[in-house]
Amino acid sequence: MNRQKRTEIFAKLRRENPTPTTELNYKSDFELLIAVILSAQATDISVNKATATLYKKANTQSPWPSLAKRASSNT
Repeated sequence: MNRQKRTEIFAKLRRENPTPTTELNYKSDFELLIAVILSAQATDISVNKATATLYKKANTQSPWPSLAKRASSNT
């Protein structure tokens, strides 16, 4: 897909839905990124349930390396 085609698609999306929303719960760009990644494998409802707990422990990048280390040692 060339640049012109991509531009046309995004222009049409902006015209038809100028203020898109999501059912995912988030308070920062980082939280939205995590929610979107998780939503690729689960429903928005289940992602919101999981992130409600997850964001209390890790709603920024900082805690993730230690969480990943603990998770890998539990397997």
